[in-house]
Amino acid sequence: MLVVLISGRGSNLQALVEAGLPVTAVISNRGDAAGLNYAQAKGIATAVVEHRAFAERAAFEAALEREIARFKPRLVALAGFMRVLTPAFVERYRNRMLNIHPSLLPAFAGLDTHARALAAGVKVHGCTVHFVTPELDSGPIVVQAAVPVRAQERADELAARVLRQEHVIYPRAARWFLDDRLVIEGALVRVKGNDAQLVMARD
Repeated sequence: MLVVLISGRGSNLQALVEAGLPVTAVISNRGDAAGLNYAQAKGIATAVVEHRAFAERAAFEAALEREIARFKPRLVALAGFMRVLTPAFVERYRNRMLNIHPSLLPAFAGLDTHARALAAGVKVHGCTVHFVTPELDSGPIVVQAAVPVRAQERADELAARVLRQEHVIYPRAARWFLDDRLVIEGALVRVKGNDAQLVMARD
């Protein structure tokens, strides 16, 4: 029911699995991704589609789509999948592909979010689960978690605190989707039953 795409250690993958979500397969664009070992140890099917083996992005995405299709997922979850997907690929999974991003979108889309947040002097930072659209890090927001920025905090310290919140909200968002509780209304997402879509962390 749920296919997870990863590129590295897979900490959000682990959070999804430990939350009891029905992860049926894990696919990586890197054969050395540590998250594959975790999935295999849990008895979850794995596959590798090395992006470096393809001369063109379209060929890579065609191969990736074939692997995803083998498992017939209701939901595709990007969990540290470090490839920008083309609009054509994203369109195939419209309204059934989620991503976790380490900032309070729409602020700090893209990379190096924690260092950029500190440089900007923000007092609150966090993470966002959103539906994937062709525009980078700009799809309808499902849920966010906010953490206060501490004085003299380093980027790695802030990243660690945000990551803990990622592990809270990503399983929550995936569960809402699989329970048919998410309603997309234009650029907005509503949760049936009015569960909180903003988590205020105290750490």
